[in-house]
Amino acid sequence: MDRFPSRGRRAAGPPPWRLALALAACCGASSAQAARPMITDDARIVDAKSCQVESWVRRNDDSTEYWAMPACNPTGNLELTLGGARGRVDGHVRTTDVQFQVKTLLKPLETDGWGVGVAAGTVRHPHAAGASRDWYAYVPASVSFAGDRLVVHGNLGWMDAADTGGRHATWGLGSETRLAERTWLIAEAFGQDRRRASYQFGVRHWLVPDRVQVDVTYGNRMGMGREERWISLGLRLLSPAFLP
Repeated sequence: MDRFPSRGRRAAGPPPWRLALALAACCGASSAQAARPMITDDARIVDAKSCQVESWVRRNDDSTEYWAMPACNPTGNLELTLGGARGRVDGHVRTTDVQFQVKTLLKPLETDGWGVGVAAGTVRHPHAAGASRDWYAYVPASVSFAGDRLVVHGNLGWMDAADTGGRHATWGLGSETRLAERTWLIAEAFGQDRRRASYQFGVRHWLVPDRVQVDVTYGNRMGMGREERWISLGLRLLSPAFLP
């Protein structure tokens, strides 16, 4: 599971960006309100009849990824996300990943309460061998404390990863802590049953409340050196209700 997203000087195995994407997808690479920059998803979706675009640049030790993940909620309780990433493949910048996800809420998160949802999706890697595809599903749950000044998120899920040819349990645990009226500290750990866990922490800030948000994060795989680390810069745009 990586939102989240491994890199490294390894002798064998699938390309690092493939591992990163598989992790991200299973933890919710396109969550709505836990949102950028968290990989661990939350029990919220974008507002009814509204849309959002989450975009970010992620700098790894040996590569740079450019992501854009538009999402809309046309019915009131069904968030649809379709987006992807571009990166350097064989010396050229190309679309490396295309992701589609659906998400709904079984119980919406309320202030000083809890919520739970369910999400599922697929990620296609058009330039990987055989244009491979991953499938995933997960359950995001969230609990609010102290008037939403602290919100804790947990994910449990499953993925069928093309790079390993196997199925894996996935997990994520994260928190959002309000530092100021418009500024939040985020921290999380996430992973899957057969790989060492990763972590990420950073800050997000509303430039325009409920409309324009920016963030910066640092992440790494636990117990690893600089070859696994990343830094990301993100921009999130949210619309008012406009869909019919």
